[in-house]
Amino acid sequence: MVNGGAMSDGVIKKIVITYTYVAIWIFLSFAVIVFNKYILDRKMYNWPYPISLTMIHMGFCSSLAYILVKVFKVVDSVSMSWDLYFKSVVPIGLLYSLSLWSSNSAYIYLSVSFIQMLKALMPVAVYSIGLLLKKDNFKSETMANMISISIGVGIAAYGEAKFDAWGVFLQLSAVAFEATRLVLIQILLTSKGIAINPITSLYYVAPCCSVFLFLPWILVEWPVLKENSTFHFDYAIFGTNSLCAFALNLAVFLLVGKTSALTMNVAGVVKDWLLIAFSWSVIRDTVTPINLFGYGLAFLGVAYYNHAKLRGISKEAQKKSQQSDEESGKLLEKSEVEIGEDRDSDK
Repeated sequence: MVNGGAMSDGVIKKIVITYTYVAIWIFLSFAVIVFNKYILDRKMYNWPYPISLTMIHMGFCSSLAYILVKVFKVVDSVSMSWDLYFKSVVPIGLLYSLSLWSSNSAYIYLSVSFIQMLKALMPVAVYSIGLLLKKDNFKSETMANMISISIGVGIAAYGEAKFDAWGVFLQLSAVAFEATRLVLIQILLTSKGIAINPITSLYYVAPCCSVFLFLPWILVEWPVLKENSTFHFDYAIFGTNSLCAFALNLAVFLLVGKTSALTMNVAGVVKDWLLIAFSWSVIRDTVTPINLFGYGLAFLGVAYYNHAKLRGISKEAQKKSQQSDEESGKLLEKSEVEIGEDRDSDK
């Protein structure tokens, strides 16, 4: 009875900790999205410079990541040669910078709710790019699921009250860049046995992103900022925003470390619905019944995708467990035979 009670307390404690990490991640992800929308939207803070905002984030995050990795040694740095850095990290940094630039730009043209609906295409993009790069195998069941998600997002887009083609292009580009980045991480780093958590990733990737963003910033935004003499850098606004962005990466590190990436995907679905509700009720963005019907269909597809991934992970774990048991059995049989042979030789 005592052991059973202790076990129950341990399970309850683990559940409470897991849900706490999930809640922190949802809150910070929610805060960063709404904060970015507030800064970039012309009807709110009216600072429509997505490249500048992204560079501020990257500069702040890379500085804090350096302190955590090199000074406080909160996480271990990865042993990486310059050759590996240029061949693996630089392409990932390029895609990350393009993804952030595009996604932040989309906030100028689209509502928060519609952006979350478009983000439901991420599994479709990851699977499609995985097929193109021969990282995933074609499965008719998975492809049917991807088509259902795409149809749902298409219906949501059809029902969007303030549809902006350029904004949709920017957000879809961000999804494509991010999906390619995720697949390349598996190909260029994970397959080579290099595990990079979000903090270490910022340490290596954020400076690279800043370099890639500098040229378009000089050509596109710097001339406009230079002419806008009325602007004064608000340290409270941009400092808090950058801190939220870094805290989000730290929350991802804790959430994935204590639970799993799949848990974050499931929590992301909850976050998206909360953002849609917030966008409709607080920001007063228009959300139509067709929007909700389309996104609901996409949501079911994403939920099934996560369920299928969980089922696949469970089968893989069972397969490894069975292989381990078989190997243990063979070793046991071998040792028994050897013992028997030793006894026979003693005779």
